[in-house]
Amino acid sequence: MIKFYNRKKGTYEIEKVAADRALKWIYGSRLVGAGLLHFLIKRKIASRFYGFYCDLPTSKKKIDKFIREFDIDIDRFEVPEGGFKNFNEFFYRRLKKDKIKIEKDKNILISPCDGKVLAYQDIDIDMILQVKDITYSLRELISDDEVAKQYDKGTCLIFRLCPSDYHRFHFVDEGKCEKTRKIKGCYYSVNPVALDRVEKLFCENKREWSIFHSKNFGDILYVEVGATFVGSIVQTYKPNVDVSKGDEKGYFKFGASTIILFLKENTVEIDEDILEQTSKGFETSVSIGERIGIKKEG
Repeated sequence: MIKFYNRKKGTYEIEKVAADRALKWIYGSRLVGAGLLHFLIKRKIASRFYGFYCDLPTSKKKIDKFIREFDIDIDRFEVPEGGFKNFNEFFYRRLKKDKIKIEKDKNILISPCDGKVLAYQDIDIDMILQVKDITYSLRELISDDEVAKQYDKGTCLIFRLCPSDYHRFHFVDEGKCEKTRKIKGCYYSVNPVALDRVEKLFCENKREWSIFHSKNFGDILYVEVGATFVGSIVQTYKPNVDVSKGDEKGYFKFGASTIILFLKENTVEIDEDILEQTSKGFETSVSIGERIGIKKEG
């Protein structure tokens, strides 16, 4: 059971989890489940095979059931004439332009995606919290000491996208983004069940990172982390070209995934409700473009 905070309603809710029982069995079993995880599920071949299936026309039969099971408001999204060709096309569907509401104030930091966020300020880059009692280092995450040390005492924002979420991610400010670096890895689930059992999971999984030269918030480190059955992380932006706040950066194909943002020290003050819920161990649900923090003056 995953409990999260809905900041719009001011209430706690329970997340609907795809294959919840299977996840608990795989990550909780010491024998058969652990064997499947090690020899098959975390491997690239399993995610590649499932990604291939989700690209086939026959996979579109899954769409209607998925929409019903997770109460997805399909009216928010652009639907191609004739419908989606396959499940992946549905999965990385686009929001209608009038459904994307971007906070325009240049001093407001926005969420880059729909999902659930944890926020940490004044971080130690050698002991970033994954879940209670499990940490990892930024150096391990991006394999670059020089870049990592620039974010010591800064802010870390972890956005978890579950399978039912909108799976495109966006720029949080105007600026330019450098080219993406890619790091090979495994394909563990990023569900809290897995995060609680696999040490340094984010450093184990396939991931990509880039430095976004933001006009109002300095250099922001974007890290996109793949997960079980994520066929691809697709970057749609052009490196070193001006972008506007809210422009699309990329998208994930099928699977739950994670976006981690790092901002430098004394750059931003994250909203108190998000920090409070994080301190209590709860994620906060957020939508693309909504306020999550404000620029620090001076």
